[in-house]
Amino acid sequence: MIILFTDFGIGSPYIAQMKAVLHQESAQTPVIDLYSDAPVYNPRAAAYLLAAYVDEFPLGSVFLCIIDPGVGSERRPIIMRANGRWFVGPDNGLFNVVASRSQSVKFWEITRKPTHLSASFHGRDLFAPVAALLAQNQTSPGKLLDTNSGIQKDWPEDLAECIYIDHFGNAITGLRSVKLPENSRIQVNNHTLSKKTTFSDVPAGTEFWYENANGLVEIAVNQGHAANMLDIKLGNNIVIIPG
Repeated sequence: MIILFTDFGIGSPYIAQMKAVLHQESAQTPVIDLYSDAPVYNPRAAAYLLAAYVDEFPLGSVFLCIIDPGVGSERRPIIMRANGRWFVGPDNGLFNVVASRSQSVKFWEITRKPTHLSASFHGRDLFAPVAALLAQNQTSPGKLLDTNSGIQKDWPEDLAECIYIDHFGNAITGLRSVKLPENSRIQVNNHTLSKKTTFSDVPAGTEFWYENANGLVEIAVNQGHAANMLDIKLGNNIVIIPG
């Protein structure tokens, strides 16, 4: 199984091109779209988003992850194996949170040289073929790297920011709910929100926060667009008010 996690945009031709390569190289491997609209140009925010989902996929899955504002630069192309799953993409912090929360981690620098490598589309020309081969157990990962070289130690354990706004206007943060003190409230843009279990716990039009299905603190308005109503944007800071 190959899981796509990119900032290319929903309906993007770039995703179609990558899928064409995956099909050509490994036609029998299922390809799952996880995110096509991950935080644009923001591997740091995307790293916390990615980490919330990986445990939902079976061991042996290959995550093909492209949030790569430094494409064509000297940043390394890497493979990571963490807790029995593979990750393929740029060495720009995108895998940092998964790595820091995993018990078993290895990194390799991709040394494979494709016949054609465009300056601006390594997702199609380099990373997709490698992901397809990994899914079939048909490639050597590359040059083994020191594990510490792939983890940036100065990152916070959780990110107290808005990292994603979904179709409904709910604002997902980089905070894991279990890490917050009991009965915590949170504050964003001078709005103070109490915790609820689900949407129907409050009247329509009321804002609150809850633990979403992937364990992250999420800001919502029952039957409303939280991002618009509370003027929330990606990167907005979240303040935790202990109960």
